[in-house]
Amino acid sequence: MNGSPSSPGRAPAIVVMGVSGSGKTTVGEALAERFGLPLLEGDQFHPKANIDKMSSGTPLTDADRWPWLDAIAAAMRDAPEGVIVTCSSLRRIYRDRLRAGAGRPVLFVYLNGSRETLAARLGARKGHFMPPSLLDSQLATLEPPGPDEPGIVPVSLEPPVEVVVKSAIDGVAAAMG
Repeated sequence: MNGSPSSPGRAPAIVVMGVSGSGKTTVGEALAERFGLPLLEGDQFHPKANIDKMSSGTPLTDADRWPWLDAIAAAMRDAPEGVIVTCSSLRRIYRDRLRAGAGRPVLFVYLNGSRETLAARLGARKGHFMPPSLLDSQLATLEPPGPDEPGIVPVSLEPPVEVVVKSAIDGVAAAMG
């Protein structure tokens, strides 16, 4: 990606998206290392009220997500040389909001897998505020990117993690030309 009419020449923001447990942090770290870009964890942009809500097992609403998404978009806009961001980006309207606020091209790496794989990963994860009980609400909210959405790199999370990471790196490299 070499820019867009609204942001000529700006390096893209790369958003690693998917439901909780899909491997956003692992893939984001690998992309940041490979492309020499900073990594921003989307979870760090949640206000305390959102974290408390999710920790108690209550799904977020769109009203809860808007300020969070706007903060992430602002961070993408302010990154001088491009950035890798982890953000669930579950619905198209959320991805559109990130695109609109980023002020630069946005490339989404969509990590997708079976409910069984996701549940196993969440069950093994320790110390995260997002409880496994919210997986079904995230899957119900998820609107997989459509073929008409710009800048989508689909990656299956079913293979071993090394294969997933390589697929993401290869997909981003191809998309960026």
